[in-house]
Amino acid sequence: MQAIISQWSEELGCQSNLDKYVFLMLSKFGLDIAVFYFCCRKLYTSFLNVCSLSIVMADLVMVSLLTAVWFLGPEKSPMTLCFLTVNASATYGALPLPMMSLGLLDYCLDDTYFCNQRAFYKYMRNTVFVLLCWMLAVVYSLSTVKAELMELDNMPWRKALVCDVEESVLISYFTLVLFIAVLCATVPFWSNIPLWLKEADRIAVLREEQDPQKSDLLYISVNLTKTEVSDDGQETVWPRPPLWLALTLGFSLFWMPYLTISVVYMILDFGVPAYISVNIMWLECTNSLLIGIMFWRKSNTSGPYSHLPKNVCLWNVYWYLSKGMQHHQLPVAVFYGAP
Repeated sequence: MQAIISQWSEELGCQSNLDKYVFLMLSKFGLDIAVFYFCCRKLYTSFLNVCSLSIVMADLVMVSLLTAVWFLGPEKSPMTLCFLTVNASATYGALPLPMMSLGLLDYCLDDTYFCNQRAFYKYMRNTVFVLLCWMLAVVYSLSTVKAELMELDNMPWRKALVCDVEESVLISYFTLVLFIAVLCATVPFWSNIPLWLKEADRIAVLREEQDPQKSDLLYISVNLTKTEVSDDGQETVWPRPPLWLALTLGFSLFWMPYLTISVVYMILDFGVPAYISVNIMWLECTNSLLIGIMFWRKSNTSGPYSHLPKNVCLWNVYWYLSKGMQHHQLPVAVFYGAP
């Protein structure tokens, strides 16, 4: 795709779009901060949480550079708008694959000796890996991308200076495939979904009424039935969803609006450069997907797995929705303090 740097018309003369790019990156920076605050209220030691923090800091750097070019002007600034947008799109576009791969590896090795370390060492290790990803992405962009302005004069009364910027093809296909997969998984069970959501909401309320420090260590001690009584006194029996479907439902309840908007943009052919599409919204959606997969793999036969980082999706609630009441408790952790 091509980014319009400036344009000229007979009516308005020459106009630079630098202020629009500053506003665009400032809006993305504000949205990323809001999503980061909502989804990552605590800096856990998982790799993808550190990636989220790095994207916020990279957005801040990008906003600062664009603002500096705006105030200094193209004559005094050492960097041009074309140089920043081209290299930023290439840098951001090179990040999704290594971040997704290392994030999956981090969760797969969660219970091994390599990852059973103190929180400080895990945070430092993930920080080094994130910095390495960014360094390789920057080196790739500076060595392979050329910031060249091109003139478009297909209309005699209007001309424009443009430069080529990259889209993240991986994110586009990722959101499209994930959207189709969620639809294929949930549409056949459409008639039961309202009942399951109502039951999941009831389980979530019951969990909130427990002691928040013990809610992850104890099973809910309330009978969860498969039967509903209607207003006329008739009982309606509905099946519990399998665990994979319950977790898919919990994932789609939070992330389906984001996936839908992304797919609509693709259908309407709205080009989005990589420095906009690689954001914390996409990264946290990926994080939820990976955590859901690991939760399903480690909780399918036993109780709800609780060693994974906290996430916006209520995985434990949907585990109870699938498995129902268990008349036993998990071992309660005992903490010893100094006398």
